[in-house]
Amino acid sequence: MYLMETYRRLPVRFVKGEGVYLYDEGGNKYLDLVAGVAVNALGYNHSKLIEAINEQVQKLIHTSNLFENPWQEELAKELVSLFWTDAKVFFCNSGAEANEAAIKLVRRYFYTKGERKHRIITFKNSFHGRTFGAMSATAQEKIHQGFHPLLDGFDYAELNDFSSVLKALRDDTAGVMLEVIQGEGGIREADGEFLHKVQELCKSKGLLFVLDEVQTGIGRTGRFYAYQHYGLKPDIITLAKGLGGGVPIGAMLAKEEVAKAFVPGSHGSTFGGNPLACTSAKVVVQEVKRLLPQIERVGEYFKNKLKELGVGRVKGKGLMLGLELSQECSEMVMKALEKGLLINCTAGKVLRFVPPLIIQEEHVDEAISILRQIL
Repeated sequence: MYLMETYRRLPVRFVKGEGVYLYDEGGNKYLDLVAGVAVNALGYNHSKLIEAINEQVQKLIHTSNLFENPWQEELAKELVSLFWTDAKVFFCNSGAEANEAAIKLVRRYFYTKGERKHRIITFKNSFHGRTFGAMSATAQEKIHQGFHPLLDGFDYAELNDFSSVLKALRDDTAGVMLEVIQGEGGIREADGEFLHKVQELCKSKGLLFVLDEVQTGIGRTGRFYAYQHYGLKPDIITLAKGLGGGVPIGAMLAKEEVAKAFVPGSHGSTFGGNPLACTSAKVVVQEVKRLLPQIERVGEYFKNKLKELGVGRVKGKGLMLGLELSQECSEMVMKALEKGLLINCTAGKVLRFVPPLIIQEEHVDEAISILRQIL
């Protein structure tokens, strides 16, 4: 009654969670394959995460970024240790904010070099967020509708079509920004050869190679960062969603040379990387590193089980999977809800599965049994 209608909400109210299950007001149990849209990496009521949060709440929740922050420093060290080279980290609160920071850093980097470059090539069916810069970078007309004129500075190419990238290239192009798997775009995977061509183009032209790992990062695909599947060496990556295990936090990592373009006053965030968020994220990072073999194993098991259904094309890696149907899938989401299974429909015809990373094979079997009934 008092909320703006910016979401199409399903008719259920959850009051608690345990492991990979949610419970509604009536005590009904639901197997969750959405995980807050790839956010609740450790599921619900994870003992180590809860213990760390409780302890931190009693010490300190927030201080200004005008002071040194040891919690940020510890988390940044963890994230950089998993990056391909030396880097610096900027903390914020969400994926959209991380991508806004990346867009600003790209522009600022070339400004500090005295080069008049500012445009960024992004890709159709991408999703980088709903704030104005991130929305303008997102090449989906349905996201843009009603918000024109958009922020200038973005040129759209086709994923896996290198000729379209060359066509979008301009004298004032500063970088290329993409997701190695487009989540909101329907679990559309970028081809490895294509990714390397784009990276080589950036290197040869002196452009920045930016990877949006907001949904694919933090172990979601079976590697800590999804770019690791392809042996890529991005200049900048953005993170959020699963990083805090449900506590809002986003991050941008940039190679040291690029990160130097940000100086005091050039960017900031009031709440970004506060002690509570960083404490949560540090637990998530440590746990996800341990879970990576399990994520890869269960992800492959899940993918094979989806293929056995024989009802559509199966896509994705690890625990970021999609089942592309021949029909609109929102009705399937409602049918699954009625049977105690939470799934998501994206890009119209794709059922998206991004469960907590702690999911096991028996949970997959439970989900497949319900999917078989409704499909």
